Amino acid sequence: MAMAKIRLCVDHALGAGQSLPLTEAQAHYLFGVMREGVGARILVFNGRDGEWLAEVTEAGKRKGRLICIERTRAQSTPTDLWLLFAPVKKARTDFIVEKAVELGVSRLVPVSTEFTNSERLRRDKAEAHMREAAEQCGALCLPEVDEVTPLSRLLAGWDPARRILWADEARAGAGVTIAGLGPGPWSILIGPEGGFSDEERARLAALPFVVPVSLGPRILRAETAAVAAITLWQAHLGDWR
Repeated sequence: MAMAKIRLCVDHALGAGQSLPLTEAQAHYLFGVMREGVGARILVFNGRDGEWLAEVTEAGKRKGRLICIERTRAQSTPTDLWLLFAPVKKARTDFIVEKAVELGVSRLVPVSTEFTNSERLRRDKAEAHMREAAEQCGALCLPEVDEVTPLSRLLAGWDPARRILWADEARAGAGVTIAGLGPGPWSILIGPEGGFSDEERARLAALPFVVPVSLGPRILRAETAAVAAITLWQAHLGDWR
């Protein structure tokens, strides 16, 4: 049996013999872009039921249908890591979402701060980028994507049992590093392009569940800092060990 090369994220339940209708966008991608047809084998997942091998049973310009044949991978448990980030310019926010999914984040929490340059984040667009990234990187888990929340409100209602790694640009090259921290439920906080205000910095520093850390000797752009922090956390505390 030839190995399936295409993965699709679907919303339907998966199981042996389950029929799966395709969206118009999925049908266009499979049959218009990838030139697949009836009988083609596709990998499908939904973030709940593992990964399944499916076969195309109907192929049209705007619609199609698959049928599940067998499960290829059991559902995995997501890494318990959240990413709190201030939206930046569109392409860079898309980058943060995509790389966070590839690196195993379980929840994306966009926050607005005093210096946030982009107050808006379209949740539907972010979820679409998240699904595409999961399709391409072989992920089985789909992160939750929250609406944008003011940082002050988020901190006021925060569960202190989940500590926050604050990537503090003021500590570049000095202070605590992720390698020196212990296990537990964690979140990573990445600031906006302009950094945090003095008031925000004072509030973060006063919270016992916030741990300021250094990401090395250089000040990183927001999207670079997100990738670096997640990578370091996965290497020392996550599922890369």
